[in-house]
Amino acid sequence: MNRRFPGLAALLLAATAALPLAAQPGASGLPARPIPHPVTPSREFAAAVARGTRTETGAPGPRYWQQWSRYRIRATVDPDGKTLSGSETVVYHNRSPDTLNVLVMKVWQNLHAPGVPRNEEAEITGGMRISRLALDGQTLAEGGGRVPVAYQVSGTNLAIRPARPLLPGDSARIEVDFSYTIPQAGGGARMGYGGGNMLYLAYWYPQMAVYDDVGGWHTDPFLGNAEFYMGYGDYEYTVDAPEGWVVMGTGRLLNPEAVLPRPVLDRWRRAQNSDTVVHVLTAADFGPGKATVDSPNGRLQWSFRADTVRDVAFGATRESFWDAARTPVGDRDGDRRPDYTLVQSFWRASAPRWAKSVEYGQQSIRFLSEYLGLPYPYPHMTAVEGQEISGGGMEYPMMTLIGSYSNAASDTSLYSVTAHELAHMWVPMIVGVDETRHGWMDEGTTNFNENQAFDDTFRTRTSAHLREQRQYLAFVRGGNDTELLTWTDYQHPDVVGFASYTKPAAMLNTLRGLIGEEAFNRGLRTYMASWKWKHPQPWDFFHAFNTAAGRDLTWFWSSWYAEAWTLDQAVARVESGPSNSATVTIEDRGLAPMPARIVATRQDGSAVRLEVPVETWLRGERRATVTVPAGASPVVRVEIDPEQAFPDVDRANNVWTGR
Repeated sequence: MNRRFPGLAALLLAATAALPLAAQPGASGLPARPIPHPVTPSREFAAAVARGTRTETGAPGPRYWQQWSRYRIRATVDPDGKTLSGSETVVYHNRSPDTLNVLVMKVWQNLHAPGVPRNEEAEITGGMRISRLALDGQTLAEGGGRVPVAYQVSGTNLAIRPARPLLPGDSARIEVDFSYTIPQAGGGARMGYGGGNMLYLAYWYPQMAVYDDVGGWHTDPFLGNAEFYMGYGDYEYTVDAPEGWVVMGTGRLLNPEAVLPRPVLDRWRRAQNSDTVVHVLTAADFGPGKATVDSPNGRLQWSFRADTVRDVAFGATRESFWDAARTPVGDRDGDRRPDYTLVQSFWRASAPRWAKSVEYGQQSIRFLSEYLGLPYPYPHMTAVEGQEISGGGMEYPMMTLIGSYSNAASDTSLYSVTAHELAHMWVPMIVGVDETRHGWMDEGTTNFNENQAFDDTFRTRTSAHLREQRQYLAFVRGGNDTELLTWTDYQHPDVVGFASYTKPAAMLNTLRGLIGEEAFNRGLRTYMASWKWKHPQPWDFFHAFNTAAGRDLTWFWSSWYAEAWTLDQAVARVESGPSNSATVTIEDRGLAPMPARIVATRQDGSAVRLEVPVETWLRGERRATVTVPAGASPVVRVEIDPEQAFPDVDRANNVWTGR
């Protein structure tokens, strides 16, 4: 069953009804055009607008609300036994106007439990074992049916039925003791262990599910492919690890003096004020008493605090180099002085390209802070090399796990993945999109921002955006395309990466070409600023750019996001007129309407710019003419979109040259 975005039923029905029309020849002799239909928001979104939590301008409504959680977690890791055990206390604050009869948590590690739904292969480790769960001091039994106070685990969801509903403004205290066997490349190659000398722990504790103003409780299962929708909260957590193992995680390390020996501690502190890389930990420092302090029982506790984050993750390593340096992020606090963050890298000798990792992180964080108009807000950004877990990269608040890229053709590959994962610190870490349903809002925006950072650094002849456009065109020319508004878990496996990364990034670049760089940047930055630490929906994204452009772009969202339509404009004919004038006939042979921007070049090298407005095609026309005025010499070349701002599937018919 191909489950689609709520509210699209009418749109898809109308589009299906239009298909026979598209097959019938119109007056031009070309197939008649289906007109883009409105992209109707879901009923739930429309209801949120009516309640005042959302708007039709792209900004949150005056009554927008959001739930909040406060976590206190203790975890013990056994690198030899490949296990993690822990206990947590979560205080869940009901800031909604709703009375909650059930509380829902996520147990992500149950992707690895036997018999749970998955859409890709996964190592079976038994999943997460819950040994105790208490609500407001009362221990609950795992059960179901008519048990009055109980919890029930179903796949990656854990539902709690309280004795009394949780009223608006009230809070609940949940305590959980848990443990699990660490999969080697778990969570869809997003956490695990490698080489006997590194661990990376993510999705490692029971976490509150999102309850929002549009969909209520989000109970979509984690199937391994589509990623995560997470709420915000404050965390304090402690990791108990063997001495000699260095731990770094989301948040501020609260007790560096208790875990780092003086030489390492001094170098780490020096890095926080250094613009050049400091080698905090070298091969000479590996081992207990060198990388870490000695402990009477052979174990150390690493404590962290993170405020206003959607998740926490940590890495533990005993044979990784540790490099660090600061980078400017802009003026975070409004005092008109630059602020900084610490960029860190943990990498093993088997990954020599990582010697430049901190430099790549410095450039990425600096550039993205400036370009997005939103200074990087966290105390550090840390990259961990974990080739055995992930050959690519994965993001977490303040942290990223990336492969070695030792076999890459050049250093630009490691730079690109670093810039990509660090761009995720803005989406979805700051702008908390629903990755599970709308992967394009996360990965597509991040791919676009990665391309911006790449072009700022390397300034190659062919821009990263043009390369992305060509990847999009190659895919659709091969007969593959998909509607972006189809939920990510229901995309066909052959197109899910294209739908999440390539196509939406290419569409953002197309949108920039359509409305202009100034309006585009205004829309992107306003959207980011409006939705930081909040949860935008696709309609908020669309409305934000409509507002920035100062016009209704429904036809654009319909053609490129709700449909799998492509663009094909052609120069059909050029007829010479008196005094070196010319009449140019443009045909719109595809389904996606876009303005036809034309450059007519004369024999003397001068050029005239003309345009067929998109409104012509929106009236159902397939053919239009424009006139090149009289001039000093004849027209010898006519080209549609010579800047390649728009992804035309057949550029060969975009050009006419006089013979």
